[in-house]
Amino acid sequence: MNNRRVILVSRPTGVAQAENFAIEAAPVEPLADGAVLVRNEVLSVEPAMRGWIADKGNYSAPVAIGSVMRALAVGAIVESRHPDWRAGDVVTGWFGWQEWAAVEPTAILRRVTEADLPRSLALGVLGINGVTALLGLTEIGAPKPGETVLVSTAAGAVGSAVGQIAKILGCRTVGIAGGPAKVAQCLEKFGYDAAIDYRAAGLGEAIEAACPRGVDVYFDNTSGAISDAVYPRLATGARVVICGTASIGSWDPWPSGPRIERHLLVKRARAQGFIVFDWRDRWDEAVARLADWVRAGRLSYQEDILDGIEACPDALAGLYRGDNFGKRLIRLAAGEP
Repeated sequence: MNNRRVILVSRPTGVAQAENFAIEAAPVEPLADGAVLVRNEVLSVEPAMRGWIADKGNYSAPVAIGSVMRALAVGAIVESRHPDWRAGDVVTGWFGWQEWAAVEPTAILRRVTEADLPRSLALGVLGINGVTALLGLTEIGAPKPGETVLVSTAAGAVGSAVGQIAKILGCRTVGIAGGPAKVAQCLEKFGYDAAIDYRAAGLGEAIEAACPRGVDVYFDNTSGAISDAVYPRLATGARVVICGTASIGSWDPWPSGPRIERHLLVKRARAQGFIVFDWRDRWDEAVARLADWVRAGRLSYQEDILDGIEACPDALAGLYRGDNFGKRLIRLAAGEP
């Protein structure tokens, strides 16, 4: 039985392009004692993948040249040589951009038990994106009812969840997105109180108009020029959750820009980075809470689904081009996942 898989063939400079990857066919690896064989159904595409294949400046070891692209996926176990896992179990974990994954159980994040919801949600609103939104907002941002929460990439998989969770918690929400269509999506699909197009002129003035009392919580998915416009508008006691740096084109040389220390000092504000993998012990608790909100119709989601493993090489570049509307996924299995 052959396995088609996506291999990293060269180290990109900046955002990876299709030519940095290749699709190859290889026999499915023999299953070792204690391992499981997963047939992947849906593969995830994350902005963080850019950092996973960078040669420096990231929080994890880079994917090696010639290796399967690191990725989260959801699928079903078809064979198990481990007593805790059985054929038929639906699981999500670090299975890579490939059709079949022979892995140790340590690669599994969790058993997917939400049988009443699409399996693909285990990679989005009930996965890395939703958990990031919930724990980053509540643990670092600590929003209080009535406060103003500002979110960059507000229509994205993380940002859209942040905005809705902040609304559930009684906050006023303002989103920053790129282009009229995504601004409309923030307002009409995700219920933001106000939304700003960062591509239009006068971003700082638009933030002031939308946040007249200042920004109490800033959920930062972009860094760069967008965040430069936010810091002068922080409210006293503001909290900044630094979740991503999507707007920074290169990490070599190290990015520089306006200094933020005076804003933090004068406003007695704090800024803290958030990496969801530091919160592994809270994952199941967060998913259960998110799933209840989805079932109750309080937490909406949107998926941007590409079909076939052939879509993988350009999928990350497309994400940074802003081609997607919602969580970007690659569907391998036929029919509804």
